[in-house]
Amino acid sequence: MHWLSQRLTVLPNFFLLAWGWQRRVLCLLCGAATAFALPPYGLIPVLAITFPCLVWMLDGAVEPGPGKARKRLRTGFALGWLFGFGYFLSGLWWIGAAFLVEAERFAWLMPFAVLAMPAGLALFTGLGVALAAFLWTDRFYRIALLAACLSLSDWLRGHVLTGFPWNAFGYGVSGSLTLSQTASLVGIYGLTFLTIALAAAPAVLADARPLRQRLAALGAAIAALALVAVYGSVRIATVEMRDAALDIRIIQPSIGQKDKWRPEFRDKIFQTYLDMTETPLGGSARVGMPRLVVWPESAVPFLLTQEPGALYRVASALGEGSELVTGAIRAEAGGDGALYFNSVYLIGGDGTVRGIYDKVRLVPFGEYVPFRSLLDRLGISSLAGPLEGFEAGYQRRAMSTAGGLDFLPLICYEAIFPADPPEKSGAPAFLLNVTNDAWFGRTPGPYQHFAQARMRAIETGLPLIRAANTGISAIVDGKGEVIEARSVFEKGVIDGRLPQRLDKTFYGKFGDATFLLVAVLLVFFAMVLGYNRHSRLN
Repeated sequence: MHWLSQRLTVLPNFFLLAWGWQRRVLCLLCGAATAFALPPYGLIPVLAITFPCLVWMLDGAVEPGPGKARKRLRTGFALGWLFGFGYFLSGLWWIGAAFLVEAERFAWLMPFAVLAMPAGLALFTGLGVALAAFLWTDRFYRIALLAACLSLSDWLRGHVLTGFPWNAFGYGVSGSLTLSQTASLVGIYGLTFLTIALAAAPAVLADARPLRQRLAALGAAIAALALVAVYGSVRIATVEMRDAALDIRIIQPSIGQKDKWRPEFRDKIFQTYLDMTETPLGGSARVGMPRLVVWPESAVPFLLTQEPGALYRVASALGEGSELVTGAIRAEAGGDGALYFNSVYLIGGDGTVRGIYDKVRLVPFGEYVPFRSLLDRLGISSLAGPLEGFEAGYQRRAMSTAGGLDFLPLICYEAIFPADPPEKSGAPAFLLNVTNDAWFGRTPGPYQHFAQARMRAIETGLPLIRAANTGISAIVDGKGEVIEARSVFEKGVIDGRLPQRLDKTFYGKFGDATFLLVAVLLVFFAMVLGYNRHSRLN
């Protein structure tokens, strides 16, 4: 047993004893390696290496006990920021591809964006680790404390300003449909807590405690992981899926971003959509059934409702009994000229626009510019000028098909935000996500985006219909299982049936309340224990 105990401390000691630049580099590399658990790589076991290493580095850098609170906060923030910067740089480097679409105008901005976004997002990770370091201890429960603090910082990142919850740590297990089912109970932030707590659990093997206690603590974590896996397996196996009374046709035209807005291609692009809409039925499509045709975000390169004859041509392609949901740019008159919206149109088989939804959550620096007035005062508004152009919609709300089936439209990256509970958004029959990921080329971006949209189906129990210009388009059921999909840059049509929604999930009823309650109580618990321990020492 003594021999085994010594062997278990070889790797931990390397991280425990690292200091100065060595510790900083190790922290950065651990964060970067963590991103390989995300799609498209899906190397989930890497989490059981990187998070224990983070714990060991905190063990070696943070001195628990009374006093030195500022030092603990500074040290924790520095380690957390480095870990987060490595994670977001490794996971989001692909955003640079968007600046190469019009390279002659924006390529010079690429290095700044690729570095600035991870640096900003890492501030939240730094805050989370700083709070954990402030309350740090040598007890086993520090693992749960770190998980609570990092999951709270991820929640904060998803809400501050307009929020940007892309690649929350819980998506590290999105490659496992079984483990992802827990999101139906606690959502993505609760899944983040569980992911970090269970992945970091092996760190206890290096603690200065009897080996039997360390193995018992690790055994408890393994039992919790088994429970999560059993829940996921049972949910996947026992929840019965049925088809709703609606057929779906998804159009994925795979139009390159460089060609999308070129005037000479506008008619060809529109005709491509019409031709794909009219192709003979395939897959599990049923003749004579009501059909919803879905085009992706900003599908046609002109203002659809202002183009003479466009809606008539759409109606001719749809035929009787079909409707179209399409992303489109919408314009309306404003006080200082036209106002533009990134919208979804619901168009009937007769060419009538039956409903409009305007995107509420705009992409910062892509569809609007935060702090525009400040940039104007600093005299650098010209840097942001080409990126600004859209107005935000009023609120997220459901739309309804002619057959009375409500759906919740999610335009582009609105799908990365947990869907509003049914009490706020009604009780939709499905989620509908239209997007254009052509900006990001053949990078991890489209795969990450799809994984996050798919998590919304698991959280709510609602099927997901997704139309992406260059992929990934898919029909996904309420368990997150992909019924049919088209891969990245695969031109094609998906014909299928709309799966019925599942019963309202626990997360659908209570949202993030359960996760927030547990995480805050754990932090409070750590504060109380730390205060009592310090009082005894004094």
